[in-house]
Amino acid sequence: MNSFEEVFEAVKEYCTKDGKVGDIAKNLWLDTLKPARLEGTDAVFYCSSDFQRSVVTNNYAHLLQEGFERILGFPVSLRLIVQENEEAADPAEQDRQTGEALEKTSKDGEYAYTFDTFIVGGSNQFAYAACTSIARGDGNGNTYNPLFIYGPSGLGKTHLLTAISHEMKKRNPELKIIYVTGETFANELIEAIGKKDTSKFHEKYRSADVLLVDDIHFISGKDSTQEEFFHTFNILHAAGKQIVLTSDRPPKDIKILEDRIRTRFESGLITDISMPDFETRVAIIRRKAELLDLNIPDDVAEFIANRLKTNIRQLEGAVKRLKALKSLADSAPSLSMAQSVIRDILTDEQPTPVTVENIIQEVSNLYGVTADDIRSKKRSQQISNARKVAIYLVHDITQMTLAAIGEEFGNRDHSTIVYAVKYVEKNMKKDTNLRDAIESITKTIRDGSGK
Repeated sequence: MNSFEEVFEAVKEYCTKDGKVGDIAKNLWLDTLKPARLEGTDAVFYCSSDFQRSVVTNNYAHLLQEGFERILGFPVSLRLIVQENEEAADPAEQDRQTGEALEKTSKDGEYAYTFDTFIVGGSNQFAYAACTSIARGDGNGNTYNPLFIYGPSGLGKTHLLTAISHEMKKRNPELKIIYVTGETFANELIEAIGKKDTSKFHEKYRSADVLLVDDIHFISGKDSTQEEFFHTFNILHAAGKQIVLTSDRPPKDIKILEDRIRTRFESGLITDISMPDFETRVAIIRRKAELLDLNIPDDVAEFIANRLKTNIRQLEGAVKRLKALKSLADSAPSLSMAQSVIRDILTDEQPTPVTVENIIQEVSNLYGVTADDIRSKKRSQQISNARKVAIYLVHDITQMTLAAIGEEFGNRDHSTIVYAVKYVEKNMKKDTNLRDAIESITKTIRDGSGK
């Protein structure tokens, strides 16, 4: 391989052949990444927007890392950087490219995330009404500000945020609308602090007309990020700018979140999105089938809707697989096909088992240290506290033996493990912040494993 670009081409080939990434996804998300450089073990890319970075990070990062390790022979971390405005194309060209992408996406059976493609039912109609009311405004934040939408993953929160952006931009192209995930906000702040220059960061977020933040719960427990978001929120809100936030839980249930931020989240309108009812699930299946030019019999649509009840993405995935099976079998979708599709989906989405690495990574994220620090012999208070919490959680969640836990934490003696567990148990009784942190990490880990 003579260049990073050639390496990336080989990685994309791995993703399509071994990772089964389809042509549509490859064209939309992987081909549009711009390879910048290989910096040590960091593969650095430029991407066009926070939304693209979020999609790639959430859906393709693990597969890309596998591809790089296969090609290069060593593990690689991904670093996706949203290009600065001056490096990007002019706004008219960006809008044209975005429009073309949305049009192509719709034709290929993917939703353009607009209000027109959002299926409204009893489980989401209040959130939909609030979002459309905001989108019909002019960005002055006088309708519901902030709007806080919460609910489980896969039920349409991101769709609504994107629909707001799409509608408001259509009505007023001059609006500065920023969509960002809580994780991206935190990472950009860390990068700005690392460069010892937060002026561009402040200019970007505090000059927004509309701020849309997905998964805002990610900032919980991160003091610097909460401090920054607090001031950004206050400046925008005081100027009458619209703020919309989403989370997997209501503000009162976001642990280790500062009260001053929680009260601001609760100062506007709070609405939830819950599991779609049967009629809504059938409507989603029919809409997806329509986009794919697929005729699904009533009994097949109802069979799928009766068995996939908790996640819209599962419903959409089922229709896509039916389309593929129809092409292969050259016959109309049937109940036997639907049974096969549902079995495949439920197998694909088995819960990820909890590992010691998962737990240590969650703790390291919360305490601002590395996993290597936690396993090391370092004795600074921050690292020592993180280590005790990680040991406690491994003991509590995995039920591993003390000796096995000691091996995971740098071959520590079992008496050290006992001390750490008892230390955390004792301090949880008198330190509400510690207890909240433990509960938050435990919930995140158990939710991710399906336990």
